Amino acid sequence: MTLIEKAEMKTRTIGVLYGGISAEREISLKTGTAVLNALVAEGYKAVGIDVGLNLPIQLRDAGIEVAFIALHGRFGEDGRVQGLLEMLQIPYTGSGVLASSLSIDKVATKQMLLYHELPTPGFQVLKGENAAEKVINTCRHLPLVVKPSREGSTIGISIVHSLEALRHGIDTAAALDGTVLIEEYIDGQELTVSVLNGEALPVIQIVPKTGFYDFHAKYTVGQTEYLLPAPIDAGVYSRVQEAAVEACRVLGCRGAARVDFMLREKEFYCLEVNTIPGMTETSLLPKAAKAAGLEFAELVESILLDADLDK
Repeated sequence: MTLIEKAEMKTRTIGVLYGGISAEREISLKTGTAVLNALVAEGYKAVGIDVGLNLPIQLRDAGIEVAFIALHGRFGEDGRVQGLLEMLQIPYTGSGVLASSLSIDKVATKQMLLYHELPTPGFQVLKGENAAEKVINTCRHLPLVVKPSREGSTIGISIVHSLEALRHGIDTAAALDGTVLIEEYIDGQELTVSVLNGEALPVIQIVPKTGFYDFHAKYTVGQTEYLLPAPIDAGVYSRVQEAAVEACRVLGCRGAARVDFMLREKEFYCLEVNTIPGMTETSLLPKAAKAAGLEFAELVESILLDADLDK
């Protein structure tokens, strides 16, 4: 299916899919509401759909012809909704099934990055009941970062400085996901690069007041300073942008995505790729887009007009 032209798109019923049943439901509601308001203001026939387990019936009853996916986390950002929409032959925004399922899985993402020689922190993967004890008993270097493999918004992530904290961090992550990622801690600057339709937007440096960009720092106004453009070496700046575009390319991402990095001196490390970046008042994609001269409504429209089934 070819892309839908703007004039034709305005004749179609667009469903903004938000909310859902993941741990990131509340953030998705904010993202979806912002997107829905922007589309309606621009003259699109958009309706909001708070996604439930009866999504096929919701789509049918609302007469949805195009889906703008504003879901975060599992059951929305992981390829499941994308697969459903393909079965229903409804064009949708963003990445396809494979790119979505790869990108939400931090372990699979890192394996892809390594295969394509893109730098990422060293790591090990825990699965099974006895794996944690082996890691704790053989741990020689702290601090470490402990993450559930398939959660977003830093949910379940711990920076651990002791073996006791390591055990607690593993338990916390394992309660959310059967696969736990233990990652080398990079002491440096936190950067993020949004990629829109294959082009890198300005680099943002993230400076949380608490020192850790956790859920509270991400979504509480005033808890984080955003330096835009990031005040880093010009050569590194360009290389980070190139790496972000390449990471999206090798994973097969489409539309809007965001790639997170750590920078230590002049060496950068790719942490993860987000295929449905947030669109709240504190979100990074809209900030980067505005710095590139793209207002929020234009950003939303750009993502919408890329809706397709051929991912």
